[in-house]
Amino acid sequence: MADRTDQRRDSIVLIVNDVTHEFGIGDHRYQVAACDTLAKTLRETLGLSGTKVGCNQGACGSCTVLLDGIPILSCMTLTVECDGKQITTIEGLQNKETGKLDEIQQAFIDHSAFQCGFCTPGIIMASRALLNKNPSPTETDIKDALSGHFCRCISHYQVVEALQTITEKKKK
Repeated sequence: MADRTDQRRDSIVLIVNDVTHEFGIGDHRYQVAACDTLAKTLRETLGLSGTKVGCNQGACGSCTVLLDGIPILSCMTLTVECDGKQITTIEGLQNKETGKLDEIQQAFIDHSAFQCGFCTPGIIMASRALLNKNPSPTETDIKDALSGHFCRCISHYQVVEALQTITEKKKK
């Protein structure tokens, strides 16, 4: 009897920002190679360029997306590992019906919590995961959740301040 782990699949399904995509596995157009990272698939195949690739080694956090609500480094995750999973990118945070930005996106604007903006999507996605899990994080919780994100342009104090403002609004 053959081991089920030896069976190969010829397609995968990704649910990205609530849209279902089916891909064949291979090296042809509209397929994903078994070695493609999720970052590559999001950016190059689906055209979702909000996910940034900084170091491409899992050290900077710029490529963070949510996989079933958990922040992951998309540059270190193979697309085929995401079969059947819900993936949320920065493009998926904006309200599709109203066009209103997510409260974190708006707080970042209100508190100038970005400069060049390259790392901002990853920081926002990690922040979204934090607030989904803990709507009233402490300053320490915020710093811990963002500890793997590196920005060379701004002070992380503005990011912490932006997130604390959201928490304070919810308490009122």
